Amino acid sequence: MRQLPETDRDAIRLAQDPKFARWLEQITATGGCAHPVHLTGSTTTLDGTTGEILHHYDTRNEPGERLLVRCRNRRATICPACSRLHAGDTYHLVRAGLLGGKNVPATVRHRPRLFVTLTAPSFGPVHHAGERCRPRRDGGTCEHGRPLGCGLLHAPDAPVVGEPLCPDCYEYTAHVLWHAHASKLWDRFVIGVRRRLASFAGLVQSRFADHARLSFARVAEYQKRAAVHVHAVVRLDGPNGPDDEPPAWATTDLLTHAVRASARRIQVHTPHTLAVGELTLSWGDQVDARPLHTNGDGPDDDAVAAYVAKYVTKGASETGAGLDHPLTTWAEIATAPVGPHVRTLMRTCWRLGGLPEYEPLRLRPWTHTLGYRGHILTKSRAYSTTYAALRAERAHHMGQDDTLDAITERHWRYVGSGHTPGAALLAVGVAEDLAANREIAREELEADRRGLSAGPA
Repeated sequence: MRQLPETDRDAIRLAQDPKFARWLEQITATGGCAHPVHLTGSTTTLDGTTGEILHHYDTRNEPGERLLVRCRNRRATICPACSRLHAGDTYHLVRAGLLGGKNVPATVRHRPRLFVTLTAPSFGPVHHAGERCRPRRDGGTCEHGRPLGCGLLHAPDAPVVGEPLCPDCYEYTAHVLWHAHASKLWDRFVIGVRRRLASFAGLVQSRFADHARLSFARVAEYQKRAAVHVHAVVRLDGPNGPDDEPPAWATTDLLTHAVRASARRIQVHTPHTLAVGELTLSWGDQVDARPLHTNGDGPDDDAVAAYVAKYVTKGASETGAGLDHPLTTWAEIATAPVGPHVRTLMRTCWRLGGLPEYEPLRLRPWTHTLGYRGHILTKSRAYSTTYAALRAERAHHMGQDDTLDAITERHWRYVGSGHTPGAALLAVGVAEDLAANREIAREELEADRRGLSAGPA
């Protein structure tokens, strides 16, 4: 008799368990999370005045005596279910800073606002898709004997796209060190924008905060050449943030000028080493600053929020620009599922991480992201709401918040994570069903809106 595969046997075992229905409720509550966290413990809610027990929950009555909660991983390659939730939160976080909502006044949509893209500089010519790659009439070769051009047409998903024309000419050291200092470049860019705004307005730079505030939300994205570039929503408010109107001199044109001027002039210097020397790092020549207008002239606010939300769930491995997990040894680089360009960047990162002058950069622990140590999404404090506030709002909507005048005692312990093979298969099905239901609900809502906007026949 042919034996069933392990996954099928495990799924049957789960389905025959007397507590299967409750286990399925837990999986559904996590949204079909691919790597749920397993907790054991209890929660007791007491009346703050009388001490009466209002509610008591204990995992001893649960399947396996444990409760499953979401892993909350933002990467779609790790957990599609949680990444969808994170993308939704990111969309609302960014959108609130553009159009208001979530305790942000709707007046922010009339403030000076830009959608800014800052890129890394060139570290050497790479193959690209679209039109003819890099045609050269005079041909020619580099000092290593490789062609200086490429006249082929590459498909967007061709393995060669993003690879250097000559790996020996490519500035791998500068690429890695630029990644390691990208967050510092952004910090100095923001400071530079504030200084230039103050200068244009005739203010002492130290008094800028008394007149206006620069608010932003930015996301980092890996390009095909494995270099990070930054997309950001930048907004000018009054000194108290979104609740305060900016001064009369704070215009979109002024903000655009300040952004472009700061991006051109900001520089960061690397620590000096005998092997590398000192490098001067800056933003690339391609700087895009598009005004966001309420009259439809420019990028749509919802589209910008959706664009940022899409990229915040992408891990480095999805773009071919690294891995979603750290590397602990030099040998692991050789077996990593990446292309030769990214592998060379990893080896460069590991090698530079061994130099004492670069120890504060922690390059080896960040080899899997090619030296980039920043968060994928960051925002200024006053831009809009927070992830924590969005989660609390969702818990309140689902009836999971505690009574205001109650005292809650919690005793929890971590006991594991993940799924058995059969549980993983069932969780995928739950996640797909929930995603399909959300898509159907979204389409129905859009149809209702179109019907309302069309009016009566």
